[in-house]
Amino acid sequence: MRGRAAHALGAILICLGLATTGCATADASPDQATPAAPAHVAVAGMNGPTGMGLAQLMDAQKEVPAGTPAVFDVSLYGSADAITPKLVTGSVPIATVPVNLAAVLYAKTNGQVQLAAVNTLGVLYVVAKGAPASSITSLADLDGQTVWSTGKGTTPDYVTNHLLSQAGVTGVKLDYLSEASEVASRLVAASSGVAILPEPYVTTVMAKDPSIKPVIDLTQAWATADPDSPLVTGALVVNKTWADGHRAELAAFLSEYKSSIEYAEENPTQAGALIAKAGIVPSAAIAASAIPRCHLVYMAGESAKLAVDSYLKVLYAANPASVGGSLPGNDFYWSE
Repeated sequence: MRGRAAHALGAILICLGLATTGCATADASPDQATPAAPAHVAVAGMNGPTGMGLAQLMDAQKEVPAGTPAVFDVSLYGSADAITPKLVTGSVPIATVPVNLAAVLYAKTNGQVQLAAVNTLGVLYVVAKGAPASSITSLADLDGQTVWSTGKGTTPDYVTNHLLSQAGVTGVKLDYLSEASEVASRLVAASSGVAILPEPYVTTVMAKDPSIKPVIDLTQAWATADPDSPLVTGALVVNKTWADGHRAELAAFLSEYKSSIEYAEENPTQAGALIAKAGIVPSAAIAASAIPRCHLVYMAGESAKLAVDSYLKVLYAANPASVGGSLPGNDFYWSE
């Protein structure tokens, strides 16, 4: 009798245990909510060196792991003019633009456009063909030379004249042509000559004519003139209102962007293929060869501020309008 009672009690306890377990399972399932879909964030990039660092990030967006806070939808543009209105309104809250344009937009929007990072140092080179290719090794060697260039009254012109002045070189005749493509064509067609070209035009003319050589890296010349502050060209900027309200998404982007730039620097061949696939530079071979001379970089915080401040002071001295009429304040720089 006692055995039967014990057996019955055990059966009841087992049933209660199963029921309790079942209830616990049933109660837990509503708590296992489906993860929220990641936010889609529009990003504007530019063709050429300023956009090269985006290539691996763009490719990675095809397979976004679960739990990712945001997906970054990158669109590419041929000029900054198409990006500016979208950035100002916030419909595209993240963009890559020239550093001086970042300062201009900061001034025009009363601080609504901020610089988050520097993505490209200098991309300008003195290139030569014929006898000058073997005789020019420094800015001093340009004295007495005619140099084809482009963009009179633009930032490359201001940088060139600043460096020549710093080096004490006064006898250079800068012959300005309308576009970099025209400078490149002139050099390829000539039997001898000197020109100032940006990447990827440098790599392009070298591919067309192996006798053309880069003889002076103006980024290195800038470092010689100002060892404490590198030359800068491209920047990553953000719409302040959006950035203040979406810090997690922006932090995720900056982390991925930094990794993407480092990938390009460390894997130029693979990155070159991604750059061409994205349409940032037409040729994978040209992109891969140009990457080491594009000085891609991820520079943020105080080091970016130091470099940008120094660069903008040079532009301001040449033409205040080139930086928006006045030098930006400390709130020009977005901080985490």
